[in-house]
Amino acid sequence: MKGYLDRIEDGGRAVILLEELGFEIIVPFKELPDESRIGSWFHIYEEDGDFSIVLDEAERRYKEQLADKMTRNLRMKSRGSKYKRD
Repeated sequence: MKGYLDRIEDGGRAVILLEELGFEIIVPFKELPDESRIGSWFHIYEEDGDFSIVLDEAERRYKEQLADKMTRNLRMKSRGSKYKRD
């Protein structure tokens, strides 16, 4: 399954949102791969209640590019107000 690092809470707890399942897991930040940062995507494997987390930089770049494209499209559609100013 895939998940992304949403935030780091007090005490060094990393909150990873599992998009496909609609819930989150909380793990110590120090147990994540070294290059992890907010917005990082992971492949997450679960076996007998233990999680293995592998960084997925390609997914992070893809999601960032997608968000940039959507933002550009929204800006292009915005042509300002229909109302004239006095």
